[in-house]
Amino acid sequence: MHGKLTDFNHNRRKNRIQGPGMKYDSVNHLIRTGKSHFAKGPIALIFVEDDVEIDSTVRHHLDLGFRKVAVFMPDGFDLAEDLSELCLRITMETTRGNSVMEAVTAINEIATGQWIYYCFNAEYLFFPFCETRTVGEMLTFHTEERRDAMLTYVIDLYAPDLGKTPNAVSLEDAQLDRSGYYALARNDADNHNHPKERQLNFFGGLRWRFEEHIPADKRKIDRISIFRAKPDLAMREDFTFTDEEYNTYACPWHNNLTAAVCSFRTAKALKSNPGSTFEVHDYRWHNSVPFEWHSRQLLDLGLMEPGQWF
Repeated sequence: MHGKLTDFNHNRRKNRIQGPGMKYDSVNHLIRTGKSHFAKGPIALIFVEDDVEIDSTVRHHLDLGFRKVAVFMPDGFDLAEDLSELCLRITMETTRGNSVMEAVTAINEIATGQWIYYCFNAEYLFFPFCETRTVGEMLTFHTEERRDAMLTYVIDLYAPDLGKTPNAVSLEDAQLDRSGYYALARNDADNHNHPKERQLNFFGGLRWRFEEHIPADKRKIDRISIFRAKPDLAMREDFTFTDEEYNTYACPWHNNLTAAVCSFRTAKALKSNPGSTFEVHDYRWHNSVPFEWHSRQLLDLGLMEPGQWF
């Protein structure tokens, strides 16, 4: 594991949740019998698409201070023994289609009032000052600002040498794009394409640089990765929610906190998909820089916003 990520986790070890892990046969089994696990948050939901960096993803989010971490993964994949003792493990053989959206929506219904975060394996949440403050402290402030959701930018990470690391995943040598990010108005189809208030579509990273291999409706990099559960809320295919206020980047009166999900997911997909694997030879370009595994770098690059939190 990358030295800086190891140091980060070591410094935050005291915030790790305690308690026995449990295993559930399906999402429905969890919903029927596991409601008590979601009585207190914040809660992290990790959806496993392949067997890459499962343990490091889980450890990272445990060390951020999530009170409960639930891992949705196929039975054929391994989870470290110490993590199995701390997490909920839910059998989920595939994350294709709407299965993730349906799972997040279902858990929303049994976790009313709690903060929920979701991601995929080989993705790592960073928020302002996360090296010294827990996710619970950050969300307490966000709640005081009368916000019920938080915009996150999915920042692509990638290995610098695809000959050495064909799956494009390297914690030790991870790189990211320092520029090339932009936003466009998000039009309201129900209001003659008038721009939606305080909503934008964000683009950049590998999905922008290799857009010819990415479907048009999958190119944006914004997600509402963190939200407060409430009745009748549902997540849509584009990672937005049915309550439009949840999809805003800030409240009307000032800027709010945003966070970053640093992710190898796109890099993995471009190298594993038959339509792109032989077309992509190198992710490096003149704006590639080493990822420092520190929130300060992301703040300096403008890839997340501290808002009024100092």
